[in-house]
Amino acid sequence: MSGGLLVAGTTSDAGKSILTAGICRWLHRRGVKVAPFKAQNMSNNSVVVVGPDGRGGEIGRAQAMQAAACGIAPDLRFNPVLLKPGSDLSSQVVLLGEAVDTVTAGNYRSLRPRLAETAYAALAELRAEYDAVICEGAGSPAEINLRSGDFVNMGLAREARIPAIVVGDIDRGGVFAALFGTVALLSPEDQALVAGFVINKFRGDLGLLKPGLDMITAATGRPVHGVLPFDLDIWLDGEDSLAYGRVLGRPASPRGTEWLRVAVVRLPRVSNATDAEALAAEPGVQVRLTVEPAEIADADLVVLPGSKSTVSDLAWLRETGLADAVHAHAAAGKPLLGICGGFQMLAETIHDEVESGRGTVPGLGLLPVEITFEKRKTLGKPAGAAFGAPVAGYEIHHGIVTTPGDNPFLRYADGRPEGAIRDNVYGTHWHGAFESDEFRRRFLTTAARQAGRRGFTVAADTRFAGVRERALDVLGDLVEEHLDTDALWRLIENGAPAGLPFIPPGAPPSV
Repeated sequence: MSGGLLVAGTTSDAGKSILTAGICRWLHRRGVKVAPFKAQNMSNNSVVVVGPDGRGGEIGRAQAMQAAACGIAPDLRFNPVLLKPGSDLSSQVVLLGEAVDTVTAGNYRSLRPRLAETAYAALAELRAEYDAVICEGAGSPAEINLRSGDFVNMGLAREARIPAIVVGDIDRGGVFAALFGTVALLSPEDQALVAGFVINKFRGDLGLLKPGLDMITAATGRPVHGVLPFDLDIWLDGEDSLAYGRVLGRPASPRGTEWLRVAVVRLPRVSNATDAEALAAEPGVQVRLTVEPAEIADADLVVLPGSKSTVSDLAWLRETGLADAVHAHAAAGKPLLGICGGFQMLAETIHDEVESGRGTVPGLGLLPVEITFEKRKTLGKPAGAAFGAPVAGYEIHHGIVTTPGDNPFLRYADGRPEGAIRDNVYGTHWHGAFESDEFRRRFLTTAARQAGRRGFTVAADTRFAGVRERALDVLGDLVEEHLDTDALWRLIENGAPAGLPFIPPGAPPSV
């Protein structure tokens, strides 16, 4: 059986995904055959993976990014359980890539043994095939109300007998209390597998932090394996960090005389808002996630991204005044782009007895199409062309176009139409299309002209795949330069050291 390691965190967005990717890239560069794993992910950011049988399935986007860090293709086993929230009370369950059920907090418990069994089996297979499997936890291992059924954090570590490290975000404050408290709320059996800590997002003089590192080691009997600095170049494939008002990435100066300002509406159930990252990789393009009508009015290009709850998020657009702002933007002749759920919102009419159960509802009426939701989800990795350039992407949607317009946005490789255009309004079901460099450049050139940004010029040398590779190398560099990689390798190879001290009080009696 190969080595393994669990990267747990004090909280969500503590840095588990990026640390897992960084460790994977470090091991890959050492020649280790390594794979990522997350037993259960709760995210609407997913990608399509084609399985051995040729069938398309979904996994979390973070695990696809981690697979790229390993230099391997994504595998459905890297994220065997994916929960896609459709509301505050229910989630779609995707098991080994296939949507199998919709659960609430009440009936999730009855399904959990099946999910755990599938996850454990997937990890066992991967450990038999790879030299090392780096597992990402979820949330915090110290969520004591969930420990009895946990198969993602310490439940996974116990089942697989792999060591764990805990990462904490110092930028939030209280990191030492969070690290100590995480261990102290675990049972003795769980604590025996927690072998050390990593501190993330540090800014400042490391010398001032060192006394705290020594103190937490003395208090827990566990070393801090390193301190990762805050790095502005780490922004691709975000999930928890897709915050309102945030500018994506570090926009490079324009090649021409003008910027192109892009506003991406941060829908309540947004899915795959990471589509906008390819736009943000272009010099002179500023991409902001927003919920403010005023920022829609100020933008050159507005993007309605994907949604796990198209009809509900469309109602939210109307309630917040954002729908009026979107209409005004389009009426002014400025470009408007809808992707997947955002495309569906632009339709004349939506017929939905599947996702929301609300039947027929009016869309925004900005594209001459009708959308009907089907129970069977469309999953695929299509390729084709648009704007005279090749395009590739992936599809994940229940809604299909039942009344198409006469002016498609894209065409499949076999010539079939996809999406729609009406003047300055564009829509497509394809995620990831703007990662196709020449297509992205031609679309942005057209969008800039429609927005009146005659001084905007695209950069002919931007390669999004190269941007992503450089970001992964940054993560690998941070691990190599700032963590005790010898100690990490010993954990991966040998497991948690014996004799780690118990920190009281431990888990509550019912856990």
